[in-house]
Amino acid sequence: MAPEVITLSSFATHADGAEHFFGTRLSAVPVTPGRASAHGAERQGHRAAVILSVKQVHGTDALVVDRPVEQGEMFEGGWDALVTNQPGLMVTVRTADCVPVLLHDPVQRVVAAIHAGWRGAVAGIVPKTVALLASRFGARVEDVRMAIGPSAGPCCYEVDEPVLTRLRDVFPEWHSVVSPVDAQTAHLDLRAFVRRQALREGLEAERIATVDACTICQPEVFFSYRREGVVKATMVSGIALLS
Repeated sequence: MAPEVITLSSFATHADGAEHFFGTRLSAVPVTPGRASAHGAERQGHRAAVILSVKQVHGTDALVVDRPVEQGEMFEGGWDALVTNQPGLMVTVRTADCVPVLLHDPVQRVVAAIHAGWRGAVAGIVPKTVALLASRFGARVEDVRMAIGPSAGPCCYEVDEPVLTRLRDVFPEWHSVVSPVDAQTAHLDLRAFVRRQALREGLEAERIATVDACTICQPEVFFSYRREGVVKATMVSGIALLS
């Protein structure tokens, strides 16, 4: 039977001062983009009081929440990363093939949730968010932990020349994350690309955990835009600091 949520003990546990999850199609975590709502997942063992989801636009901007957030508060605008140092606030992203990335600095007590599709990944949303943790909250890169969640995998995620051209322009080792299909297309390992970006920023390999699961070829577990042709639903993934 498919799990409701996926967690990684090597990334963060309650003992580390944080809670997190990567959602599946069986998860019951209701969110309303642009609105802070009561955390509907306490019954699943989560402690966060408020959950925040925003409109995602496949960009690289991050919303920094460094103050208490009230239930029902509105957040107008679009962001693809949420960063907070507020205990009890769960920041979330929604995906259906893109990569959900969670960050946690247990020293400075700050967390982030990132929505990294190929556009955002190529544009550097992950390195930019890591840098934001340092500039706004004093995080040291060697203290930052990262978890990379389920996404379209290298077994199924076929991309064309425009995507490959963008990748080559920003990533000299692009050949290490692609496998040619024909003269114009290739399979892209987006999770590996995100991981390599993090390593280049100075994150330590042992502090990066990855869920090796493809959303496209596991229909019983995940929603997939590529497989279904439309966004019927999305998985919610999130992280929160404990009080």
